[in-house]
Amino acid sequence: MRVRKASVLLVAAMAASAVGVSASPAAAAADINATYPINGVSHINSNDSDLPLGPGSLKATVNLDSGALTASVSLPPAIGNFKELGIIPVSATVEFIEAEPTTGSLNLNTGAMQSTSHITLRLTRLTIAGLPALVGSRCQTVRPAEIPLASQSGFSVLRGGVVSGTYTIPPFEHCLLNTGLINLTIPGPGNTLTLTLGPAVLG
Repeated sequence: MRVRKASVLLVAAMAASAVGVSASPAAAAADINATYPINGVSHINSNDSDLPLGPGSLKATVNLDSGALTASVSLPPAIGNFKELGIIPVSATVEFIEAEPTTGSLNLNTGAMQSTSHITLRLTRLTIAGLPALVGSRCQTVRPAEIPLASQSGFSVLRGGVVSGTYTIPPFEHCLLNTGLINLTIPGPGNTLTLTLGPAVLG
């Protein structure tokens, strides 16, 4: 464990140098910034569909004294497709909007990461059997979804890797006449989110 922690702190010193921070012991507690390219997928349990995510980015700041982590995630709108009642094709365009910064921690002994994000899902476009269904401009979850994520085997602060978690999608509101239909087909527990982080860019 001491060897692993020394390795993480060596990375910290390299990162501090890269962003122009002194690598002296007093600076070991400096915040280090890293940006990761991300791609991923969210499996929607209620309609058994996959929602491809990305390419996007994750910007993280880690305090190398405490391991405290804050981050922000940027993802483009995602398009999901499924069949209502197993027959009728449905396509939905969803935006993932951060309600507040992601917070978490980096274990300085093992390099493992865990975090919690609060994401509002906004539905901007819906088609049913190829025909547009009006949802308005404020169709979104009644509250942000709380999404816990944890790094998986092989994750590296510098090389990136896979983080994943399970979350619940809250009900939607303000979706005009389609609010009821949407709430029958999208919200619910047991959804998974898997993100693959590419190599970190420091600074």
